[in-house]
Order: sequence, then C-alpha cells, then structure tokens
Amino acid sequence: MKILCIADSEDERLISSWSTVGKARLEGVELILSAGDLKPYYLEFLVTMLNVPCLYVRGNHDMMYHDDPPLGCVCIEDEVAVLYEDPQTGYVILPEKDFTARLRRILKNRRENSDIRNDYTEGRMIRVAGLGGSMRYHEGRDMYTEKEMEQRVQKLIRCKDMGLAGRSSLFRNHRAETPQDTVDILLTHAPCLGYGDLDDLPHRGFACFNELLDRWHPAYHLYGHVHMEYGMIEREAEHRSGTRLINVSGMYILDI
Repeated sequence: MKILCIADSEDERLISSWSTVGKARLEGVELILSAGDLKPYYLEFLVTMLNVPCLYVRGNHDMMYHDDPPLGCVCIEDEVAVLYEDPQTGYVILPEKDFTARLRRILKNRRENSDIRNDYTEGRMIRVAGLGGSMRYHEGRDMYTEKEMEQRVQKLIRCKDMGLAGRSSLFRNHRAETPQDTVDILLTHAPCLGYGDLDDLPHRGFACFNELLDRWHPAYHLYGHVHMEYGMIEREAEHRSGTRLINVSGMYILDI
C-alpha cells in the first residue's frame, strides 16, 4: 500500500503543475494521511485528484477546520478509524467500535449461512489512531497541556478497547500479537517527548505519546509540527517500543 503523508507546508507545484508533476509523482497512492497545519483546499485538491480516502488530524494552526473542514476528508481526532478495502465497493472508513459491531453481525450471519463470502474478514484493513494539536504555549484551540493530552490518550484507549476485531491484515507480520496492540498507525501533529521534538515549549513533544507507543506498539507513528527546515531534524527514527517514527512535514511517501 502506498500512502501519501503530509503536514505543515503545501507543495503548490502539485496544484499548479498537476498534469506534469503531481500526477506522476503521486502515481499509485491509495491513501492520504494528514498530520495537520495544512490549508483545507490543499487536502480537498489532493483527495479529488487522487480519488482516494484522506484521514486527518488538526494542527495547532488549523482553527479554520472547525468551521470549514476539508470536504471529502475524514477527521479522526480522538478516534481509531478502520480503513477496510471492500472488494466490491472500494474503501470503507468506520470508527473502530462501529466496524467491530458490523463485523460481529457479519460473522454471526456467516455462521448461520455458509454461502456468505464477501465479508470484513477477507479484505485488506488498516487501523489508524488520531490525536492532533500541539503543546499549549498560549490560549487557543488545538493546543494542550501534558495533562490534557494524557486525558485524550486515555479516552482514545477506552475508545479502542470497546471495539477489538483482531489484527489488521496489512500487518500480520508486525511484532504486536495481543488485542491491546491492534492499532497499526498513530497519526499525531506533535512528536513524542524526546523523539524528534525541540527544547522550546511550542515544539516540545508529549510524554504520554511515549506511553501510548509502549502500550500499543504500532508499526508507525506519523507526525509533523517540527518542520524539516528548522535545522538538523531526523526524518525517521526508531522508538524504544520498536515503532518506526516518521516526521512527515512537507510530504513523505510511505510504502507498506
């Protein structure tokens, strides 16, 4: 699966030169993940031209999203979203709890009717958890203290634990083996504390993200907020949990 990961800065060449630059550069992309601080029109353009699902979280400069969210895109703030590829209808995006409820109904029907074939146990699926925003450095929306973000993390854990439907088929070989490890990608705006963050308060990472990665062991943690042009910033690193950390500021193509 080829995933377009974006955050923080728009590449206007994709819009102005789509037919000669953008189309070729993004050929084969099946999913867009946005880590925030991007204009709504940019997400709308990409999702329209690529005709693929787009999941996003908000950055600390995305106040306009509250009143004018990007059309055709799915906000996954404080949610675990399941992206499932239905062989007949294409991609379906559902909150974890709704997906699990639907899966249970399908499996129940399958037990009662052995002729049922096309169900949610046969297609590709991927789970993405979302937590937008940055460390609070002044009053405003989509900024949080460490305690506030910790409360969001706990809410997200409860949300996921209400809907467990087994491992995702894209990640059968991932190290996670228990139901508590069923999230495949953690999508945030800010980084973890001590991993790709900076010393100043606005760009400091969250300690509770480290605890979340230690609990879930997702294959990837994608984030932005710390722009690559700030200095000697590592694009990729490995977390102590084994999760692959990727700063997707600007644009990053993830091949799974």
